Parts: sequence; structure tokens; C-alpha cells
Amino acid sequence: QVQLVESGGGLVQTGGSLRLSCAASGMIFSSNTMGWFRQVPGKQRELVARITGGGFTVYADSVKGRFTISRDNAKNSVYLQMNSLKPEDSAVYYCNVYHRPVDWGQGTQVTVSS
Repeated sequence: QVQLVESGGGLVQTGGSLRLSCAASGMIFSSNTMGWFRQVPGKQRELVARITGGGFTVYADSVKGRFTISRDNAKNSVYLQMNSLKPEDSAVYYCNVYHRPVDWGQGTQVTVSS
């Protein structure tokens, strides 16, 4: 059974930083492209960034230059370093398998105050 557990969210001021973590279990982690997604109430979940097993990364235009996705295959974990945060980055952040999403975890709330 695949399980994804996100952590690291919180309340931060505009311009601040947070580092999100996602621990995966029950899957062959290293062979999967992983993604970070976010969702605000009333809107569709959107992809923020993704990373292949080998470390190739792609970012949404809205976060390029501010966010960095990384992974540690030995720890079955993926991370999202978020710098220069803006109020519009406020959302619940989730990780998941990019090509074939599995059951979503609870996510971690990020709130950026102006």
C-alpha cells in the first residue's frame, strides 16, 4: 500500500522560506517521477514542480527561480525548497507520483502573510 506523508508547511511572511518534505512508502520510489502539487479551495490542484528519478526537474512558470525540488532516493523522499514566498503561494501542498498519481496524502498547509 502506497503512502505519502507531507510535512514542513506553516505560516510565513512574504519573502520568507519553507522547506517541504514528502516521505513515500510502499512503492519503488527511485523509478518514479515525483511531483509537488498545490490546491486552494475552489480551484483545481496544480502542478508546482516535478523531478525524475535521475533528477531532471520541471517547474511551473509561477515558481521558477524561487522553488527548488529535490529528492533522496535512499530515503524515499522528495523535497520542495520554497524561497521568496508570496501570498499567492498559499495553498495545501501535496506530493504524488507524476505519471500515475496514487491516493493523495493529507498535504501540508502553507500560508504566506502579506
